Amino acid sequence: MKDNNTTETPKDTMEETPVEQTNTTNPETNEQTEQQEGEAQPDVRTLEDAEAEIAELKDKLLRQVADFTNYRRQQQKNIADLILNGGSKVIESLLPVLDDMERAEQNIATNEDINVAREGLQMIFQKLKGILGKHGLQKIDTADKAFDTDFHEAVAILPMGEEKKDKIIDTVQAGYMLNDKVLRHAKVVVGQ
Repeated sequence: MKDNNTTETPKDTMEETPVEQTNTTNPETNEQTEQQEGEAQPDVRTLEDAEAEIAELKDKLLRQVADFTNYRRQQQKNIADLILNGGSKVIESLLPVLDDMERAEQNIATNEDINVAREGLQMIFQKLKGILGKHGLQKIDTADKAFDTDFHEAVAILPMGEEKKDKIIDTVQAGYMLNDKVLRHAKVVVGQ
């Protein structure tokens, strides 16, 4: 029986030891609990800070949306203005040609010499081509060229020999390019 008592005693001792350890850690747990409760108050302040930060971010976002909306409206206005008045530089550069044409018309009415009128019109025409060329207008070359649907529009097809097949025979209306983009296709007669 002593053996049994001896066996029970260590069990009692083991049971007591954990209780004592729990009791010794209890003050620490109480301190931890107090710290956690003390931290709970800053969490409330953090929540208030977060709500203030959210309100500030919402305000910034609304301001940025308003700024972008204003910017977009201004850009649309600029584009509309450019579309309406974009050709003003070209028209302004053509005004001297218009003045020359008016002078030529007056000169033709008073002068009987047709050669003078012809020379004046040729000079005005060269001036007009030069001005339009400065603004990027180029005539599409069709002389002895192969038919190309990117630049030409066939208005008639004539039966020809093999050497003239798919070649431009005649130009009905000149085509033009503006800054390497086709403005008007050349209307041509094509050999078949």
